Amino acid sequence: MDDTAKYLIHASISADGVVERSDVVGAVFGQTEGLLGDELDLRDLQQSSKVGRIDVQIDSENGHSFGQMTIASSLDKVETAILAASLETLTRVGPCQAVIEVTNIEDVREAKRRMVVERAKELLSESFDDTVMSSTEILEAVKESVRVEDITEYKGLPAGPRVADSDAIIVVEGRADVLTLLRYGIKNAVAVEGTNVPDAVAGLTQERTVTAFLDGDRGGELILRELSQVGDVDYVAFAPDGRSVEDLDRASVVRALRNKVPLSSLPEDGDGDFRAAVAAANGSGDVPTDPRTESPTTDASSTPPADGHANGPADAVSEAPAEAGTGGTVTVGKPTETASTDADADANGGVLTESEVEAVAEAVESTDQRPSLADHVREVIADESGMARLLDDDLGIDDEVAVEKVYDAVEYADPAPALVVVDGEASQKLVDIAAQRGVGHVVARSAGEYVKKPVSVRVRTADQLLD
Repeated sequence: MDDTAKYLIHASISADGVVERSDVVGAVFGQTEGLLGDELDLRDLQQSSKVGRIDVQIDSENGHSFGQMTIASSLDKVETAILAASLETLTRVGPCQAVIEVTNIEDVREAKRRMVVERAKELLSESFDDTVMSSTEILEAVKESVRVEDITEYKGLPAGPRVADSDAIIVVEGRADVLTLLRYGIKNAVAVEGTNVPDAVAGLTQERTVTAFLDGDRGGELILRELSQVGDVDYVAFAPDGRSVEDLDRASVVRALRNKVPLSSLPEDGDGDFRAAVAAANGSGDVPTDPRTESPTTDASSTPPADGHANGPADAVSEAPAEAGTGGTVTVGKPTETASTDADADANGGVLTESEVEAVAEAVESTDQRPSLADHVREVIADESGMARLLDDDLGIDDEVAVEKVYDAVEYADPAPALVVVDGEASQKLVDIAAQRGVGHVVARSAGEYVKKPVSVRVRTADQLLD
């Protein structure tokens, strides 16, 4: 009955004499019999389990008895109230005068509701994560998971997945540098983890074409000095002065690795002049050329050099011998013109094919001929082309689509563009998508009306650029 009871009737008992529990129960049944009719007869209600047992607790003191009585009821409110009121008609218990007063009718379900509410509060505070990730954070979390999954170890050192089998490697300072290069698709980097070059890296440099890509500070020079003493380094590249490899964007990484110079061209003694020598070589364009890489069409089957390295390209990202039936892999012309860090050419495990080398060579040759932003604006907007143009960091054209397809083009572009030039309005939808993809600039014929303009996107009109 207790499991189905909806109400509990609580009543107090006071008797002028000594009485026991059985006296109280007998008085309740005897004096209420026939009082409320057959439908509310207490005995019948108990037999049909609509009323529970009568629970009595009674004590005696100084010739008087007093206590409490509780009856469980599954009747509705009205019937329960009538039953409770009938208890107060009792005037005698056993041989003694007695008074029974109903003190309270408790709603069992309300007590359960209170318990449910309290428990729900506990569950709400303990079982749910209150952190709500923004769309940008979701994208970054997914990208980071991909980068972490790609990183491996080479004899206990952080490394890209292609270090073990690539003919060329890039030696960097730490794990963060390896992750940065992985983010840009360069999978053959290994970290020395400090100025004390591990034996594993020193041994690896004896077997591969090695590019040391180091931070643009004193620490980077110290690592290069030790690495050149214990290992065999072919090429050297530094991050811009005062910056770390892990802080560079894609364009800076590509630029630094394209401008690598042979270690043999650097001074063999002196202190603190490696970075200056690399900068001077790049500034004058007087960088020694690797005899293995005279032109983009170098024969891949040429005789290996005396230093024992496998014949292949001078760049550290894309070196592998050509094999019959594969279409051949070739080397890029000059060290300063190699595309050794083209992350998107890693489909063959970091090896460039002939067609990819030709495309890279054309891109390098045309770098100085690329149009300015104003030129793009004239071609797209001033000439009323009805097109949208997606540009990279160097103002190269990633894609060009009709204006009505610009939303999908920006949203699904891989990699995301740095600028978007559109012959139309820079609408709220366009700048929202641009913010989600990390686009920094949108140039349009006109600016839209914004409910909330993302602070990370700068919107300009053609008039502002062409005036």
